[in-house]
Amino acid sequence: MMKFILLACLGMTLTANAGAEPSSQVAWTPQNLDFVKKGHADHGQELMGTCAGCHNETNANPNLEGQLPTYLYKQLQDYKSGSRKDPTTAMNGMASTLSDQDMADVAAWYGRQKPMRGKGGEEDLTGIVYRGDGKRMEPACSSCHGNSGQGEKVDTPRLAGQKAAYLENTLLAYKNGSRANDIYRRMRLIAAKLSAEEIKQLAEFYAKQD
Repeated sequence: MMKFILLACLGMTLTANAGAEPSSQVAWTPQNLDFVKKGHADHGQELMGTCAGCHNETNANPNLEGQLPTYLYKQLQDYKSGSRKDPTTAMNGMASTLSDQDMADVAAWYGRQKPMRGKGGEEDLTGIVYRGDGKRMEPACSSCHGNSGQGEKVDTPRLAGQKAAYLENTLLAYKNGSRANDIYRRMRLIAAKLSAEEIKQLAEFYAKQD
């Protein structure tokens, strides 16, 4: 119930901003969900060779293995439409060459891979992961991302085992508004209330989860 109320409030905030562009062109209809669910992983494996050149352990780009297919599909669509901007333009250009089927297939392949895992045991120094912060009306991260950061629902991403640098940069991008493809502005509103130190601590916490 609390999550529903929060999302409703965020939705009203977005509606009030009449001049705002859509945060995403993706609508999660039953047909779209079924389409992504039926992605062809074998074809996705053929396509992912290009992805692996940038998404690996040698750089700060995110791990994709074990990520929710619906999340990956949405991000590729958002890069293609321009709802999500890549500072280097590499992802926008790459996504522009993919068909809807290609995106579903790549997402299916990565979704079936064993996810990256941290060593575990990291303490949540912020107190926000499981409890949130009522004074700042900050919801608990786990209420959307799952108790172990495994990702939940349609397009709430897996955070566990993700690279700390990527998580930190993503939260900072939401905080300063340079990333704006979050539905109902929910991550921008949440990140705006976090300090730089809290963002760093949250990133390090989730990077070590397994």
